[in-house]
Amino acid sequence: MDTEQKENMTPQEAWTRGLFMLMFFILLQLAKIVAGVVVVLQFLFTIFTNQTNDNLLHFGASLSLYIYQIWRFLTYNTETQPFPFAPWPDAQAAMELEEAVIQDEPDEPGTSGDNAGQRAPGKD
Repeated sequence: MDTEQKENMTPQEAWTRGLFMLMFFILLQLAKIVAGVVVVLQFLFTIFTNQTNDNLLHFGASLSLYIYQIWRFLTYNTETQPFPFAPWPDAQAAMELEEAVIQDEPDEPGTSGDNAGQRAPGKD
């Protein structure tokens, strides 16, 4: 939320947003429990079949993106309300986002950017 919107928010809008924040906080707690169940199920599936379950993999990806969207709303980084006021996050988009982040990470520390080959301060 930008500064102008914060300054122009009426008390009624603030209370309304607060109620939505409370609802999303409760949904966040439920989503964390579901994520824990997905973790345990994926672990058990891997133990017994020696491979991951694709359905759990995709659901876990979309669930993690949903949790991220809730945190962004709760911390006033966005005014866009997550599901059920928006579509459920796409698992493919979550996986593409993760791949993009992984590709941006350097292979070895200190090998990319302006500080390539330089030692960290205090590491003489």
